[in-house]
Amino acid sequence: MNVDRETIQSLCTDAVFERGETYRNESRIQRIDGFDDVVTAAVQGSHLYDATVELGGNTIDTQCTCPYNGAGECKHVVAVLLDVAADPPDDESDRVESVLRDISADDLREFVRDTLATNPDLRDRFLVRFGDEGNSVHEYRADIEHLFDQHTQDYPVVTEAIDFSRFFDLAGQYRERDRYLEAATVYRALFEAIDDNEVRIDAAYDHYAKTVQSALDGYVECVLAADLTHDEFEKYIGVLEEQTTSEHPAHSEQFFRAIDDLEEQR
Repeated sequence: MNVDRETIQSLCTDAVFERGETYRNESRIQRIDGFDDVVTAAVQGSHLYDATVELGGNTIDTQCTCPYNGAGECKHVVAVLLDVAADPPDDESDRVESVLRDISADDLREFVRDTLATNPDLRDRFLVRFGDEGNSVHEYRADIEHLFDQHTQDYPVVTEAIDFSRFFDLAGQYRERDRYLEAATVYRALFEAIDDNEVRIDAAYDHYAKTVQSALDGYVECVLAADLTHDEFEKYIGVLEEQTTSEHPAHSEQFFRAIDDLEEQR
């Protein structure tokens, strides 16, 4: 798919387009690579963010690790799209295919193991595609709790937006393979962990409220999509009912709405 300025402008607000153009002109794109229809890039903002753009057919699918929750695409994605429109990166897919044809199965296995050992995100993707089941809600919650601990090492409260994109990406991968209950477990871990850590949040309240809502929306959609018995369905509603009685009821209204949505759409 060819990308031009008009197409990019249609994907974002005017203000974000202007910021994305500034980012590109300031050479904030630290690295950009192409592989078939997928472009990956690292863009320097307040942090170094990873942006992915997939140009397939007549659609543009994007991801970015920044915490942007506004309308349309973020400025990092816009900067990457503008760079692609001006000068598409070289496609590395043929080179990789050539190497794959010549490599032995044992060497490939060793490489995969070494790579997965040091890359948790890639390990998640590998297990979603080839594993039998996902982690438990307690294991996901422990990972999320660790993020809160990292952000409170020097100060007792969280004063910035924590990036939870890894977990939403993981849930999305499960959903792509119709593994709705595994995805629901990831969403559950997100809304439970954020709700339980409410007392540690002292800024970016809108970010956390939106994250909880996105996790609840995903949870409801996955529970409805799964083929559940009446008793199983009630168990998943019970998870939400339990959160409405939390010691920190900041998100109680959101949990009640999710319960209503499940019961009405069942």
